[in-house]
Amino acid sequence: MPVACLVYDCVHPCHPAVGTVPTIDLASRYECGAVILHSPLMSGMRVAFPDTKRTWCFDAFPSIDKISKVTSPVLVIHGTEDEVIDFSHGLAIYERCPRAVEPLWVEGAGHNDVELYGQYLERLKQFVSTELTQP
Repeated sequence: MPVACLVYDCVHPCHPAVGTVPTIDLASRYECGAVILHSPLMSGMRVAFPDTKRTWCFDAFPSIDKISKVTSPVLVIHGTEDEVIDFSHGLAIYERCPRAVEPLWVEGAGHNDVELYGQYLERLKQFVSTELTQP
């Protein structure tokens, strides 16, 4: 299910996880209204090799190194039991993001069922209707 990941003058749908890679890349280089990251990954290498602690030159998806350049408000959403992109990825992205708003950690949710929890839509509505309207 596509989710809103990047808000500028409109909302651009993208897939969770891998879709957060181009979203972070674009938001780190261009001003945008807001960013919503659903199950973001720190980097491709860190998904494949969880003990990786640094970014290697051949890592094609170094989102963890780009997130600090994002100047827009960022909402991070991640399931605590994600079996594809470990929850630690979402937490690390959130901690390095300078304009992160209160995240949504969905207790018990995996990778493909975060949207099924009631707090998912409630948090999205709150972010778009309240937090985006504040200066």
